[in-house]
Amino acid sequence: MNPPDNNQDNAPSTPHSQLPTPPPQSNSNPNPDPTSISISNPSFEQMVSFSAPKKRRRGRSQRSTSSFHTLPNPGGILSNIDAAPRSTNPGIGDEIITINKDATTEALLALTAGFPADSLTEEEIDFGVVPVVGGIEQVNYILIRNHIISKWRENISSWIAKESFLDSIPKHCISLLDSAYDYLVLHGYINFGISQAVKDKVPPTQQQQSKPSVVIVGAGLSGLAAARQLLRFGFKVTVLEGRKRPGGRVYTKRMEGNRVEAAADLGGSVLTGTLGNPLGIIARQLGCSLYKVRDKCPLYRVDGKPVDPDLDMKVEGAFNRLLDKASKLRQLMGDVSMDVSLGAALETFRQVYGDATEEMSLFNWHLANLEYANAGLVSKLSLAFWDQDDPYDMGGDHCFLPGGNGRLVHALSENVPILYEKTVQTIRYGADGVKVTAGHQVYEGDMVLCTVPLGVLKNGSIKFVPELPQRKLDCIKRLGFGLLNKVAMLFPFVFWGTDLDTFGHLTEDPANRGEFFLFYSYAQVAGGPLLIALVAGEAAHKFETMPPTDAVTRVLQILRGMYEPQGINVPDPIQTVCTRWGGDPFSFGSYSNVAVGASGDDYDILAESVGDGRLFFAGEATTRRYPATMHGAFVTGLREAANMAQSAKSRGIRKRIDRNPSKNPHACATLLADLFRDPDLEFGSFSIIFSRRNPDPKSPAILRVTLSEPCKRNDDPVADQYSNKILFQQLQSHFNQQQQIQVYTLLTRQQALDLREVRGGDEKRLYYLCETLGVKLVGRKGLGIGADSVIASIKAERTGRKPALSSSGTKSGMLKVKSGALKRKLIRRIKGPVPLNQNNNGDSETVKHESLGNGKASVQATIADTIRSSSTQEENKWLGTGVASSSGIHSS
Repeated sequence: MNPPDNNQDNAPSTPHSQLPTPPPQSNSNPNPDPTSISISNPSFEQMVSFSAPKKRRRGRSQRSTSSFHTLPNPGGILSNIDAAPRSTNPGIGDEIITINKDATTEALLALTAGFPADSLTEEEIDFGVVPVVGGIEQVNYILIRNHIISKWRENISSWIAKESFLDSIPKHCISLLDSAYDYLVLHGYINFGISQAVKDKVPPTQQQQSKPSVVIVGAGLSGLAAARQLLRFGFKVTVLEGRKRPGGRVYTKRMEGNRVEAAADLGGSVLTGTLGNPLGIIARQLGCSLYKVRDKCPLYRVDGKPVDPDLDMKVEGAFNRLLDKASKLRQLMGDVSMDVSLGAALETFRQVYGDATEEMSLFNWHLANLEYANAGLVSKLSLAFWDQDDPYDMGGDHCFLPGGNGRLVHALSENVPILYEKTVQTIRYGADGVKVTAGHQVYEGDMVLCTVPLGVLKNGSIKFVPELPQRKLDCIKRLGFGLLNKVAMLFPFVFWGTDLDTFGHLTEDPANRGEFFLFYSYAQVAGGPLLIALVAGEAAHKFETMPPTDAVTRVLQILRGMYEPQGINVPDPIQTVCTRWGGDPFSFGSYSNVAVGASGDDYDILAESVGDGRLFFAGEATTRRYPATMHGAFVTGLREAANMAQSAKSRGIRKRIDRNPSKNPHACATLLADLFRDPDLEFGSFSIIFSRRNPDPKSPAILRVTLSEPCKRNDDPVADQYSNKILFQQLQSHFNQQQQIQVYTLLTRQQALDLREVRGGDEKRLYYLCETLGVKLVGRKGLGIGADSVIASIKAERTGRKPALSSSGTKSGMLKVKSGALKRKLIRRIKGPVPLNQNNNGDSETVKHESLGNGKASVQATIADTIRSSSTQEENKWLGTGVASSSGIHSS
């Protein structure tokens, strides 16, 4: 046996990948036979078939049918066609158009790309795809959008032009065609990838001289996706990569010896879902067929004997029931469940109800499989949100790419300007641009995209100047970043048989339950007899310091214990590789998870740009829908390329206004009035607009005060002492004389939020504004050039968007929240019997609970008390089966 190759140039085994698919999701029916499948437009049957949640599927398909997701009826957008108004002279919003008789199939295809069947995404609303959200015009837009996606999916190697739709789209809807097409191209839903038609659209280098320059830190899937898009947009791009190769945590190593060779995926390996998966589309563009990972996964005991199938299914069913109970429990606990670990809940249920006690080693195997899916210990996973991404699970089979995922990386990195062995130490960003320091070299640009893994951010390897906002630092700390390691072994021949792709092994010690618990056979796809053993959970951390020879010796002992009793000889491997992702300075781990105290909101916070559109973030830990997946990393690169393009456009508009601000003051005034038709914040006579993409408390906001209502005389002697202030008297007089006037001022976003909290009505707010904050209220012309720049920036961000309802419909003192944000808020604040107190202002506030820790006796006692406190009747109700989901229970 050759000495093990302890290769450090590898990446965390991130064995999953998928593309946007709004909740709830579905998977195609598994095929029991080995097969190579070509990704094509999915059938209706494929998309409405169901499967167990992905957090339970990774590594081993779950056979339990207790819980399933149901696909929503995409016909919702068409259900009101007959009732829709008709017009002899149709206008853009008069009637629902007919593009394709098979609109339902097109809606299902759009669903696989992440679009709701009958509504807009938050991203579309921000982009301003329709002038008015809601109504027939929105329905027509959705029909056009779905049609464009379907047509491109018919030939994903082509570049589909807008002109090709002119004959099928009514002339009065051409503006909707423009909007849908531009949105889909910019955000990478069509016309993306590595086909020659897409490559031909990259402008020549000489045309990039006048375009903004971008520095991308990291050449992983997100960095490569962003780089290719930005190059096609005409940007000047420089990618800095610390390793000697592209791909980041996706790494395919060529193993060979004795005339045998194979391609081993030491990092991301399995595409979990193929319906709409962008990496599946890239594979199709390469002419590759994907290989379906078969469901068959026998387990072997510690002594090497096979686990009885009936006992296996019994324990698996008990394990799933515990997860269902944990899902019900978190609803009862409310916000308290954020401070409790999934492991503590499972252990308490196991003790209280006695489930899965007959075969603890088998029960522990399922825990190891769950820790593999999350790259984290169950004792550290959030009970409330560990599976918050399940509703977005990609439909379709789990697949291997023959020859390894390095084929994708190689194709995506072709002709991308990547500088290798450039370890970034500092990222400086400000109003004048960015400076990225790597060693003794400084790379300057207009914007920078940081795609380094969450582990690198947690380690503080890169210094940001100025420091990142506190909310981003906090989310980096809250989110979990786990570990998964592998032992890849190239053998002289396939001794384990070719009738299965996975098999598992049990352990006696619960602390080592993840040690070589699962084996993947790559013999069908790697080009040779390759077997890979996985190390998850606590065992993955111990593995980091285990000598490679000891690790390989231990794996061989397990394999020989399984096969030699069957009369099968297990040879020494020709070559072995042991990964060490935890010690890799370019990753410090494998992939992200929702730890205790964190939530899906933290993924969104990490994705936020900072520095007024100078510093952007991408990577699997920046998507709440597809974290810990290869395709998740890829789509965030496409997302940030679009955001950077829009930011550059906005900055260009501001520069033009700054150069000549007074040429068209009437246009600026009209622009301001238009923006205030849909204010971001409104209370009393006060309206405020600000950037919806920049959460920085110091970012600028524009306040408008409309003085039009009579004001009751204030008899408060405390307030009267301020009436001698000239400005305050003038403003107050406008109230009393019922004269209408609109005055403005510039504030920070935080000052605007503080102003909203002032109690006592408009007069007290005016006093706070003028006396406490010391601001000066002026007319429109008095705002100056600085305000023109802010107005232009906000307008560029919201181009084409108008409110569906009048601003008067908003409750006083409430932020206008987009539907997507509202849904996220509802998901985060799980409903449960949490007592409420009334504060002095009459507002309800949640009772704060002390942290319960992770898995300690006090936690279990608290959970057990919660369980026992419920009535027997209620307990029987909520202990029924259901999918553990942060947004509720999906009953079968």
